[in-house]
Order: sequence, then structure tokens, then C-alpha cells
Amino acid sequence: MPSSLHLQELNNIRVKEFLDHKIFTIISEVAHQENLQAFVIGGYVRDLFLKRPSKDIDFVVLGSGIELAQKVAKKLGHCHLSVFKNFGTAQIKYKDLEFEFVGARKESYRLDSRKPIVENGTLEDDQNRRDFTMNALAISLAHDTFGQLVDPFGGVKDIEDGIIRTPLDPDQTFSDDPLRMIRAVRFATQLNFTIEEETLKAIARNAERISIVSKERIMDEMNKIVAAPKPSIGFILLEKTGLLKLIFPEFQKLKGVDTKDGLDHKDNFYHTLQVIDNLCEKTDNLWLRWAAVMHDIAKPATKKFIPGTGWTFHGHEFLGAKMVPGIFRNLKLPLNEKMKYVQKMVQLHLRPIILSQEEVTDSAVRRLLFDAGDDIDDLMQLCEADITSKNDNTVKRYLANFALVRQKLKEIEEKDAIRNFQPPITGEIVMEAFGLTPCRHIGTIKDAVKDAILDGIIPNNLDRAYAYMLEKGAELGLTPITSQTEALERAAKRLEQQEQEKEKKEQKQQQPQSKKKTVMKKR
Repeated sequence: MPSSLHLQELNNIRVKEFLDHKIFTIISEVAHQENLQAFVIGGYVRDLFLKRPSKDIDFVVLGSGIELAQKVAKKLGHCHLSVFKNFGTAQIKYKDLEFEFVGARKESYRLDSRKPIVENGTLEDDQNRRDFTMNALAISLAHDTFGQLVDPFGGVKDIEDGIIRTPLDPDQTFSDDPLRMIRAVRFATQLNFTIEEETLKAIARNAERISIVSKERIMDEMNKIVAAPKPSIGFILLEKTGLLKLIFPEFQKLKGVDTKDGLDHKDNFYHTLQVIDNLCEKTDNLWLRWAAVMHDIAKPATKKFIPGTGWTFHGHEFLGAKMVPGIFRNLKLPLNEKMKYVQKMVQLHLRPIILSQEEVTDSAVRRLLFDAGDDIDDLMQLCEADITSKNDNTVKRYLANFALVRQKLKEIEEKDAIRNFQPPITGEIVMEAFGLTPCRHIGTIKDAVKDAILDGIIPNNLDRAYAYMLEKGAELGLTPITSQTEALERAAKRLEQQEQEKEKKEQKQQQPQSKKKTVMKKR
């Protein structure tokens, strides 16, 4: 077993191998000229030992971090310098790298805020204020100790052992900045590490302190948990420590099993976690993963026991879709197309499952394609992930049925071009044809044409749709006021214009932003 001194020497040799980039030599030289001491610190050093690539490098300076950054930027040339005087930091963007400089500091906190009172400090002070031992690692850039690892809390050993612990008393660490509790869970999820026992207990003891942290900062961490290889690790830790019920109570309510007349239902909390993990093996799509998180979110509200039948959750997909906007609003998730996408996935997640259990009719497939549009493939991925039975034969049967549904979707799409189709008969066409002002007849005719196309009664083209519109109008006692030829010409022209406008809008949305504001990186 190597001694601690020998381990330190080994680590110093390992670290020096990673300091061959010229930026480290330049900072070392400039710091020496300015009689300053500089250290690489934090995430970049941690990632050296995790063997993860990192393009963000933090430097702590015994003195003015801004002053050193200004001198380094001048020496580098062809770089972008941003100074944040209020925070005492400076940032350099050089090629594809970002460097942040800050003076060593010590921090103290008030009970009602996670914003620290900052004072100048030593390297020891700066390492003491770090959240976890693995993030307190520092590498000296001084001439006489260049490449020497400063590891006062055994951070390297914790990395090697897969342990997350705080440098100092965990109760004080989490009380000072409660966001660190979510960060501990996030790192454990991303790295598949274990949170050290006392550190985990301290999270549970301080869970209520999360109330002083903004929802936006919490969701930054939550998104990283959902984006991890196995998000269930994070959600189990959040539930175990009492954080989940405070930040996402709707998800906490999924946990538990009720029994009546000897019948119980599955634990929808653990079922949902299995669905998320299943899905994460297939896709990195963050918002599809969030759809998996919320796909059964309304089951507690729709749970009902029916004698002779057992537990049911009828309509949970529709109520769940209605709950999504409120949950997104409360969690400070985006209330835009991403929210609508998740809402759509939640509402439709049972449709392919129902199709796989019944005879797959062309009409049902057309309607699914019409409702899902370009998101049909994502929906199928979510539904396949939703198969969590422990019976291998059941899983195989469902997957085989889903394969048939996928084949039918492909055939119908190739034949009828239903995906994202807009019914060719618009309200304007109906009003022009029959000389109508806005009235209920217009919606009735439009729905009849759409249903006729989806049910395969008529093909998806303007001529047949117009003829069908005239039939439905006659049934309602309406008489056309223009010739069919003239009306079709106008309708075709209008549809062409709408298509062109749609293409222009899509092209505009795809154009990259020419300028992006520089923002300070939050550590």
C-alpha cells in the first residue's frame, strides 16, 4: 500500500502531464512577473482525474484576479476579455477555451440568503468554501511548485472511491448555500458516485433550506439530472432526502401502493423511473425525457378502485396534459414550444399502446399520425420505454406489436401523407363557396372534411375535399355562389401562398443568431 506522501508524488506526476497547454505557462510567467500566486482550481482539476474533457478552466489568484487576467489577455493576444468588477472576476475566451480568474476569497452567509459576504482570503480559505472535496483540488502554477497538487481534503481519493463529501461540516456547507444539496445529487447522478453517509444525512436535515434558492437555479441542476445517463439515481436521492416533495411535489405523490380487497397497483414512482431510464438508453432529447418524467403525473388524481375490476387511472393522460403548463410554470421551465411538446407527448402516450392491443385500422393510424405529426417517432420511443413488465414474454409481445404499429405508420404515411397535413378546406374556402359570414356551419363542414380524409373516405387532395365540402353543404341546406372551377383556382393559389409563408418562417427560425451576449459563468 503506497504511503500518503508517495500518493501525493504520483498525483503530481499525473497532473504535470496535463499542463502542456501554453496557457498554463503564460499564466505562470505573468504571475511570477507580477509577484502573484496563481492556481488552477475546481472543476477542471476534478475532470483531469475523471478523465473527462473540459474547456472551462478556473484560476484562483492570491491577489487581484482581474489584474492578472488583463495581463494574461495582453500576452495572449487575439482573445476576448470580459471584466465583472461587481463579482471581482474576469473571463478570457481564447479559441475554444474559457478561462475565469478570481482572487482567493473567504465567504460568510446570512441565514436568509445564499449570496455570500466576500472577503479577500488565502488559498486555504478558498478551498474551504468549495462545495465538495473533489471540487477543492488545486494545482500550483508558481515557478518553484509548478504542477504541484494541493489536495487538503483527500479529493483525489474520493474521486477514486466514487465518493461525494463536503470539505468541512456538511450542515454548515448546505446551510450556507442550499443549492449545494441539489448539486450533490446531480454529481452523484452524472458520475454514478455515492454521497457519503454524513453528507447525505446533512442534506435531509437541511432540506427545508432549499426554499431560499431560486427555482431557476434549481432547474439548472434538475435538467442536468434528467440529462444524465441514469436519472433514476437522482430522483431516488431527491426523494430519500426529502428534497423532491419540496421542489416537485407532483412527482413525490406518485410514490406508494394502495391495497384494497387484496388487490394493489404498481408503485408509479418506481415505474416512472424505469420508463425514464429505459428512454435514456435510446435518446438524449431532454424534453422527451421530461415527457417520460410527467407521462403518469396525473395517476394519483385519477386513481379509483372499482370492485371486480381493481385499480384504474382512467383519463390520466388527459388530466396529465392539462397539468403540464402549471408544473412548467411552477418549476420555471420554459413556457414555449418545449412545454407544448411535453404536453402533447403526455396526452398521446397511451394511443400507440391501445393500437398495439387492438386490430390496427388505417383510420386509427391516420388519426395518430395527424395528432402526433413530426413527433410520432418520439412518441413511439416513449411508448416502448413505457413497457416495464418483469415478464419477458409480456415485454416481447408488446415490442412485437409496436413493431407492427411502426410498420403500419410507415405504410400509411407513404400512401396518404397524413403527417402534419392541414385539411385542404379552410374556413375562408367554406365562406367563399357558400357566401357565409362566421357561423357554426363552417366548423361543421371543416371537421367533416378532415374526418373523411382521416377515415379514408376521400383522399387527401383539394379537388376531392372540395367536392365533399359541397356535399356536406347541401346536407345543411347551403348553395354555392361561385363555380367550382373558379373556387378551386383561388383555393389552390391561397394554399400555395400559405405554404410559401410557412417555408419563409421556418427558414427565419433556423437562422443562427449573429450575436450572443457574454455572460459570466456561474460556478
